[in-house]
Amino acid sequence: MAQASFPSARTSVAPDLAAVKTALFRSMGVDGVYARTGLYEDVVQALDRFITSKRPDDAEVFRFPPVMSRSMLEKSGYLKSFPNLLGCMCCLPGSEAELRSAIARFEKGGDWTQALEAGDLVLTPASCYPVYPIAAERGLVPATGYVFDVGCDCFRREPSTDLDRLQSFRMREFVRIGSPEQILDFRAEWIDRARDMALALGLPHHIELASDPFFGRTGPLLAMSQREQALKFELLTPVISEDKPTACMSFNYHQSHFGETWDLRGVDGTPAHTGCVAFGMDRLALALFVIHGLETRAWPTDIRNQLDL
Repeated sequence: MAQASFPSARTSVAPDLAAVKTALFRSMGVDGVYARTGLYEDVVQALDRFITSKRPDDAEVFRFPPVMSRSMLEKSGYLKSFPNLLGCMCCLPGSEAELRSAIARFEKGGDWTQALEAGDLVLTPASCYPVYPIAAERGLVPATGYVFDVGCDCFRREPSTDLDRLQSFRMREFVRIGSPEQILDFRAEWIDRARDMALALGLPHHIELASDPFFGRTGPLLAMSQREQALKFELLTPVISEDKPTACMSFNYHQSHFGETWDLRGVDGTPAHTGCVAFGMDRLALALFVIHGLETRAWPTDIRNQLDL
């Protein structure tokens, strides 16, 4: 898909990013991890309600914790594709004497983290990962397939000072499991619906073919293949700049990857296909403030009505 220009229709003078950061966030000492102000959280919650109002009628709802089983994530293939983004939960094991030894090392200026061992949990990198084994436990996927509404706090280890690239962030997803035709129809429908949602929120945007940041020497080849098969599209909004717009929603077709991984099979015995539409809650909230300003009471009435602000 060719590069498109953004409509030059900001509804108000956008604040500078330093002012946005001051109004919405407080430093927690690590790049990409912030305390969030009430002003910001009110808009995130409003977005959550807005997205819920668009939820497919037949969707099952799950909200996941910010951690998931390490073995399940390993099985999903994430470790192979994105090991550089993964966060693993570690703990101090051992006897009281061993724990006191680690504490004593810290008190003497040493590195207490040498005593850490990996636990059985990882930080969830995307809110859809925990739902596939849940669906697989049910047996054969019915002919009508499944639709899920999932969400959680996610983590990806990519420290950055850019406000649109957080390490800890919120994600909502509508996940479809079924036949290839069902997934492609679902994705096409949601690309159209996402355009309408962005217009309703007053966000300049365009849809563009995209790829994931696969790891290692084979990463560029995997990304090229993903693009050639048109498996991923993104809705881009000029949050930081128009030259480097921010992906605020994505539309993904996983083919049979998760079906084969979790033995998710249709009634005909073939691996189920999966896809999802993902909403970056923090990126969407940030975009609203950058486009419409920091005074939500001054936002256009139709946008305030959409968000019930």
